[in-house]
Amino acid sequence: MDIICERFSKPYFETRCRNATMNSTVNVTPYKSENLEYFSITYSNWHGYISLITCAIGIPLNIINIIVLTRKNMQTPINCILTWLAVADTATMISYVPFSYHFYCRFSAFTISSEKNSWVWMHFLLIYLNFSSTAHTIAIWLAVALAIMRHHHLHSPAKGSITRMRRLIRARLVVCVVVCTSVILLIPNYLSHNLEEVRFRDNTTGYVFEDWEINSGHAKPIRLVSLIVYGSLAKILPCALIIIFGSLLLRTLNKTMQNRRHLSENGVTISARRHADPSRTTSMLLVVIVLFLITELPQGILIMCCIFLQNFFENIYIPLGDVMDMLALLNNSINFVLYCTMSQEFRSTFIALFCSFSCTHERRKPYISSHYNGDHLLVTLNSVEHTG
Repeated sequence: MDIICERFSKPYFETRCRNATMNSTVNVTPYKSENLEYFSITYSNWHGYISLITCAIGIPLNIINIIVLTRKNMQTPINCILTWLAVADTATMISYVPFSYHFYCRFSAFTISSEKNSWVWMHFLLIYLNFSSTAHTIAIWLAVALAIMRHHHLHSPAKGSITRMRRLIRARLVVCVVVCTSVILLIPNYLSHNLEEVRFRDNTTGYVFEDWEINSGHAKPIRLVSLIVYGSLAKILPCALIIIFGSLLLRTLNKTMQNRRHLSENGVTISARRHADPSRTTSMLLVVIVLFLITELPQGILIMCCIFLQNFFENIYIPLGDVMDMLALLNNSINFVLYCTMSQEFRSTFIALFCSFSCTHERRKPYISSHYNGDHLLVTLNSVEHTG
């Protein structure tokens, strides 16, 4: 038997629902925007299927990113960061698949039941929430590292293989620091989620998350701390750093383009291979970090608003949760397209790895030949190359 929430919110976060046995309503807060409520209810019916399709496309593409970026000729400090960014995106989408299937496709998003909200699935949801928030935090701080390292590289005169190795080691250390710091940073978030048991009319039980009671005066301090830390240090601060260093990169890119235009107008020919053009790498990284900015900054602002505005969490943040998840999944899936479009070296390595392999299989096809040698029939297995 399902319990349908009187109050509009996702039932696995909400505890104040109408019990079918008791038929009583507890402390319901009406929504201020009927349009937002209607949009969220309508979109939630499609969210599970859209997110599964997005993950089905994004997971293989990110695995390809990892394979290509870890080739020997691709091992650079920037590509090291991009590799671990792809790992974080892949982990996020893999964990999202069972979450989306169970809580959106198999069951309605706005009902709770003993089967949907079982002990196993709700503890999975608890692990998923902590895991995904950690992966998102790691990803956005890696985007910050991309912007800072690229800015430093463009303004560093040091060159050579030794400098390259030092930068590669430094990039790996940065990844380790980002991962460890993100886990430590989100400890208050890990401690904030608790499950409580609810009983249904058929005497079965299920589990939901305790209400955080934000702005009620009864919220636990650890939950307020987790919102402040997550909103400021995992969203607002990295977005601010992305804006600062992204602006510096854009300024450097504009200067480079102006210098080239000036040299071209004076009849100077610039001889440089396309894949070695640093401005193309800078442009690609700018697109990557701007996508993070579009995805993460609104969520950070919404989280901070939850702390200071009455009923904002229930009336605004929860209804927009599916949309924010979808934006994050799209951001996780699009990097392969960016790399192929804007990086000649990535494109060449990808073709050499995957296309040449299939072409080799196509060119060398086995065939059987036979001929007589005296009274004996000789059969030979050969292969031939088709040049097309």
